[in-house]
Formats: sequence, structure tokens, C-alpha cells
Amino acid sequence: MKLVGIVGSNADKSYNRTLLQYIKKHFSDKFDLELIEIKDVPLFNQSNDQTNSPVIQSINRKILNADGVIIATPEHNHTIPASLKSVLEWLSFKIHPLENKPVMIIGASYYDQGSSRAQLHLRQILDAPGVHALVMPGNEFLLGKVREAFDDNNNLKDAKTVEFLSNVLDKFLRYIEVISELEGTKKPELEKEDLYCEGSINTTIDGVDKGADDWVEQASEKVQAVEGDTYVKLNRGILTVNQLNHFFASMPMELTYADNNNQFLYYNYTKEDKDMLASRHPSQVGNPLAYCHPEKALNGVNWVVQQLRSGAQDCVRVHVPTHGPDKFVVHNYQAIHDDEGNYAGINEYILDFKPIVEWYLKQTGQTLTPGTDTVSGASESSNHTDSSDTDAVSSASKTE
Repeated sequence: MKLVGIVGSNADKSYNRTLLQYIKKHFSDKFDLELIEIKDVPLFNQSNDQTNSPVIQSINRKILNADGVIIATPEHNHTIPASLKSVLEWLSFKIHPLENKPVMIIGASYYDQGSSRAQLHLRQILDAPGVHALVMPGNEFLLGKVREAFDDNNNLKDAKTVEFLSNVLDKFLRYIEVISELEGTKKPELEKEDLYCEGSINTTIDGVDKGADDWVEQASEKVQAVEGDTYVKLNRGILTVNQLNHFFASMPMELTYADNNNQFLYYNYTKEDKDMLASRHPSQVGNPLAYCHPEKALNGVNWVVQQLRSGAQDCVRVHVPTHGPDKFVVHNYQAIHDDEGNYAGINEYILDFKPIVEWYLKQTGQTLTPGTDTVSGASESSNHTDSSDTDAVSSASKTE
């Protein structure tokens, strides 16, 4: 089950953030929790509509794709912080991601009451017609004297508090299931991906045939791309193009980059296609993703890109047992985002992590559980769910 946790403070130091981080770490066996920060959300002003700004749309997508929401609120002057109220105004102005969404409220405070008045006020706000969240009644978690509640590792000290928090979370998970039965699944319908790259984005090199075998050479000449020992300034460092190539070639995995226009732009070419875990060929670079896959795989490719672009999943993992029992091969499709949180494409990295597992077991003295299918069991926690999608995506190259 996927939940998002909204940190109800824009302060650098927040015990409510600490509480959510503790929940994320301590109860990871119950659900996947992603934290949402609100410090970069602009102050609500209906005369300056910023609904479509990346930061607000990012929060909107994350909530829409979550099964439930946990809001951790401090208490300021007997109510919720102005920053949290501002966020809720944006989320009930022209977009309504919290509508019919199961929500649980928690809170921490310096003194005894654990943000009780803020929590009560937040319930009223979430019940407003423009918000219309479904807050579970009678399920409260109020953490008072918070400065004394956590140890140096930000773990809750009191075992009874942890037990109570666990019970509250269990009730909320059951509440989500009940709401799901009553309301039905209301995940947003995602647009079909343009796998043939018929459009273009601001980084697309127009005027070069995307299907050309020598796309890299033609495109490089058109934009006068640097190469060789020319320096490139990165976000924290300076490398030459050759150093970048050597760096990527040294990675113990196969790397592929496709941009947010679904154009295959790069792979770390170190082996011939027949020797790769997922074959790639130099002439494929520049192709639309549709050209890189057999027709039967396109539905699976479309699904993976939709998950990453929408924020439904940040990483889709697919285990591929067809390489034999001597390899643990996983295809990882990781969403790339720019500095403002906008979707910027896919980092696909493929590796056989069996040597890593064996090294770890040797170092720690641990063993795999007897009887476990080590290949399939290795990805039981994968977010990927459909074996038909798995087959489709793993057929990532026409030459495979």
C-alpha cells in the first residue's frame, strides 16, 4: 500500500517531520510512505494562480496516486501553521486531490497536548466542501513533550507509544481498505504515452531523423556537441567528455537514458549487444522508444513510462530469471526529475546483483532462507505487479 505523509511545517527543524520519518522507517513492513515537504510551496493568492507550478502539481500527483495520506501538523496559536493552511488552499482551489482520499492526522508538540487543537481544526478544514477528505473519526495520535520523546537516533523511546502508534496505523490501513470498497478504485486515468516521439521538447534535436542509424553523428554535428577532452561543468564538478565516458563505462551495470519525450538518447556502450543483459545496439540511439521494442511489448513500455511520469512509482523493478540460476538480474526503471521536480525521463539500470548478495552474505555471515526461490524471491518487494507487464518490458530490445 502506498501512502504519502505531508510534513505540516516549512521549518528546517520540525519534530513532525521527525515523526513521519520515524513512521516511514519503523513501519516499512506495513506500507510504503513517501514524505511531502511544503517549504517551497508559494503562499496562496487567488489573484496569482500558481496551481500549475511544478511544486504544486508534484504534490497533486503524489496525493492522487496514493492510497492514503498522513498529515503531521504542529500547533501554532491554537491552529495549524499558516504554511500548511496555504497548501490546503492550493489543493482545494482548482485541483482537489484530497477529495474522497482517506486521511489520518497526527501531530507532535513541545508540551503535553500534542497539537490537539490544531488537529481538531485540521479535521474541520479537511471536511470543507472544497477539500472533502475522508478523515477517520476517533483515530488520533498526539505526541506531547516531543523533545523528550525521541532518542539520539530519532527513534521513539517509549515502547507503549510505539505500540499505540502501530495500532493507530493498522486501523488507518483497514480504514483505507473499507473506503476503497465503498468508493471503488479512483486512481487517475493516465494519458497514453507517445512512444513514437511525434512531438518534441526543448531539448529535442529537430531536423534529424530519429530512426537514422547514424543519429548520434548527425545530431552531434547539428548542435556542435563537445567531445574528447573538452571540459563539462556539472552541478558539482568539472569533467572532460572522455572522463564522463570512462566514468559511465566503469559502472557495474548497463545504463540507458530516455528523455521525457520518450526518445532513447544514451547507453553506456561497453559490450556488443549479444553480450549484454538487455541487448542494445549503437544504431538504436536516437530512436523513439517504440522503435526499440517489438510491437507486443509496447503496452508494457507505455505502462512503465506512465507510472514514472505520473509519479505513481519512482522506480519500477523487474526481475528477469531467464538468464539462469547463476544470475540475479533486475531491470530498474528509475524516474529522473529536474531541479524543480518535473519529470525528465528514465534512467534504466540493469545489473546482476548476485555477486553483491554473495559478498554481503559472506561479510555478515547471514544466509538466504532455505527453500526460497532466490531469483523470484529477490524482488518480492518490487512495486511491479503484473507478470504480463514484466514480460513486455523486459523485451526491451528488438534484438533480444
